[in-house]
Amino acid sequence: MKPLRVLLLMHVDLVPPDSIDGVSEEQMQPWKTEYDVWAGLCNAGHDVKKLGVYDDLGVIRDAIEDFKPHITFNLLEEFHGVAVYDHSVVSYLELMKKPYTGCNPRGLMLAHDKALSKSILSYHRVPVPDFAVFPVGRKVRKPAKLAYPLLVKSLTEEGSVGISQASIVYDDDKLVERVRFIHNSIGTDALVEQYIEGREFYVGIIGNQRLMTLPVWELGFDNLPDDSAAIATSRVKWDYKYQQRVGVHTGEAKDITDALRQKILNVSKRAYKLLNLTGYARMDLRVDADEKVYLIEANPNPQLAYGEDFAEAAEAAGINYEQLMARIVSLGLSYRPAWRTD
Repeated sequence: MKPLRVLLLMHVDLVPPDSIDGVSEEQMQPWKTEYDVWAGLCNAGHDVKKLGVYDDLGVIRDAIEDFKPHITFNLLEEFHGVAVYDHSVVSYLELMKKPYTGCNPRGLMLAHDKALSKSILSYHRVPVPDFAVFPVGRKVRKPAKLAYPLLVKSLTEEGSVGISQASIVYDDDKLVERVRFIHNSIGTDALVEQYIEGREFYVGIIGNQRLMTLPVWELGFDNLPDDSAAIATSRVKWDYKYQQRVGVHTGEAKDITDALRQKILNVSKRAYKLLNLTGYARMDLRVDADEKVYLIEANPNPQLAYGEDFAEAAEAAGINYEQLMARIVSLGLSYRPAWRTD
């Protein structure tokens, strides 16, 4: 790929330094993705401008007019502190008729509304856990169709925000308590879904129309306490010391049959297409003891840090980090939104 001018969008608090000399791994963790993507693009010979964004679209317009990027690499996961507004930023780029990386606005909107995405997938017979939504301010009453144990989480937040061991509830009192926690502490409606006891898998997918699936990845623990469930809590995702203590690890799934592996890949690809995703995404799945596969969440524009799940799965598929960045950029340049007529 010839050298390009790339505008790299990120949260204003996550703009990384140009050098990580003297920075510990723990200190780097909040903005590791932003640094790794910036460094990967620079190492590939591109001219990259980092741009921190919070609540002003004007800074994007100014940067585009001044820098004249060939493409905008989108690492924003929220706007104005609201996770579901990320699709509006991409819509703005489309209105400006500017190419960008990652998922299109419709796919972001569908995937980030977990209830809507589950309804779409369920309609098309993609297996998802039974679920219900508890809006802020409404009385909490379990529908008859839901059986304990249940998992309670935010309807719209990503990155395991608000998820802990206490998110799995076994009776009405704990259900009410946890739903109120989501309402009061996270500030969003609560999604309550059937808890699937079993193994947790991830599938990375790259593509617009033609899809490439990365090797099936699995979440594991070396030292998880016996009374803890093997789920991706907020501490598992973001607490470095906790990760070390319980031995969190992910890697290519072992000890699964070819038939189960293919079933996981098929469910993932179907969900990707049904939710109108483009660019790249990570699909989260659970598999129970009877090897029934459930699609838990679709995550467009997942974390791209070097050494994390998506990049590691790509590496296992023979795609190194710089090649992965090149594929994502190429898909962004080739994506055809409504404004393109060429």
